[in-house]
Amino acid sequence: MAYAVTFDRIGGPEVLNYHAVEVGQPGPGQVRLRHVAVGLNYADTYFRNGTYPIPLPNGMGVEAAGVVEAIGEGVSNVAVGDRVTYTGFINTLGAYSTERLIPAAPLIKLPDAIPFETAAGMTMRGLTSAYLMRRIYDFKPGQTILLHAAAGGVGLIVSQWAKLLGLNVIGTVSTEEKAAVAHAHGCDHTINYSHEDIAKRVREITGGVGVDVVIDSVGKNTFIASLDSLRRRGLMVCVGTASGTIDGFNPNLLAQKGSLYLTRPALADYIADPIEKAQLASEIFDHIATNRIQIEINQRYALQDAVQAHRDLEARKTIGSSIFVI
Repeated sequence: MAYAVTFDRIGGPEVLNYHAVEVGQPGPGQVRLRHVAVGLNYADTYFRNGTYPIPLPNGMGVEAAGVVEAIGEGVSNVAVGDRVTYTGFINTLGAYSTERLIPAAPLIKLPDAIPFETAAGMTMRGLTSAYLMRRIYDFKPGQTILLHAAAGGVGLIVSQWAKLLGLNVIGTVSTEEKAAVAHAHGCDHTINYSHEDIAKRVREITGGVGVDVVIDSVGKNTFIASLDSLRRRGLMVCVGTASGTIDGFNPNLLAQKGSLYLTRPALADYIADPIEKAQLASEIFDHIATNRIQIEINQRYALQDAVQAHRDLEARKTIGSSIFVI
């Protein structure tokens, strides 16, 4: 019997429902996939709370790794028995499941050197880190970035990748425990935003200059501090809104604070081209297989504990990556 987590209304973690489901045979362009591990991402909460509107009822989760059990007509990119991973957006919703039908197009063949649990803990985060480090900005050795949520799943990967590129990394964290983790993964400096002024500390660390790029997944609570931390003509990369959306933004603010640049990228637009997706996936897989980048999976849940998992996410109790083990 297969099981899945679905929801039929927006709300808090309590709207998630774990139950038995029927999984049929794959249609044209589809595969039936048996999951081994499923990714738990903060973005999952955006579907659940209505930040990302979707038709209801619907499945939950967009990332998982497993084994292809059957293929439908016209599928040529994978075969029965292949180890695969995937991430996406609405096209892959339904990952919180033991088995499922899914379009074959988003699937990425998993190298033998990458375990299923590692894949589930890094496919979305790894591809996000890949486009942040390799597509958003032409980084040069010696430049400095401010990385919010530095002890989170994306933060730990980005900080390690940044050091490979010769960058200086200032990371924000909420606790001393998370500061220690961030330092261990490449942060040169940490700022505890629970009691330190972010922009003031950045100016102190950079000798008043500011950073070249801010990578901000927090949103509302850090937006102004992020802009105030940038050097003249610096780049603000808003990759999430964990603390809430940014309302009433006036573009004139960018001019007032130093002719700044602002972008709000989405992973879907960096993996829409299969060739580019393969390039980004190959680069992050290679870094992991050779231990240049290590994936920290510090929280493992059973699928039936999805409600608690979401509560932990939103309470900032997690460090690094989190997964469901099937």
